[in-house]
Amino acid sequence: MTETLFVDHTVESAPPAARRSMELTVKRLGYLPAAVARLATSPHLLDGFLKISGLFETSTLDPLAREVLVLTIATRNRCHVCVAMHTATLTRLGADPDLITALRTGKPLADQRLEAIRLFTVDVLATAGAVSPESMRAFLAHGYTPQHALEVVLGIGAYTMSTLANRMIEAPLDPALEPFAWTAADSA
Repeated sequence: MTETLFVDHTVESAPPAARRSMELTVKRLGYLPAAVARLATSPHLLDGFLKISGLFETSTLDPLAREVLVLTIATRNRCHVCVAMHTATLTRLGADPDLITALRTGKPLADQRLEAIRLFTVDVLATAGAVSPESMRAFLAHGYTPQHALEVVLGIGAYTMSTLANRMIEAPLDPALEPFAWTAADSA
């Protein structure tokens, strides 16, 4: 698209049903991300994403494993906003810069446990969830559980919704995320 059809809402201009989610986002982040301002066009999508991503954040997957999954989805779906945002999250978590670079470029990860979740995420996507027994065994062999396997599906759902919506609305990168900018050309 050359022009956006999606309005950069403020809390005041947004549909009333989106305002609470927007206010909570501002309270949590200290600013209103451009993506949220545009996603407010659909209060249902905005609220749904915030709820499902919140559930994913409380899953039993550790923070680094969750971020590996998110960046795997974000680079696969070529969502520059999500890649930048979750690169910032990994940076705040103190993740190894080599891990971040590998995720952003689609390369194998040196940490075998994190590589296992990356590969399992890719396999769940490639097989529409019908992973082979070998794939499941390889995932479980790295200390993951059947609960974790289902939480991978939860994360895929949350971040498929986010990445597809952000691409559709052509979400611009917020100034706070500019140091973490990414383009699809950066990946393998």
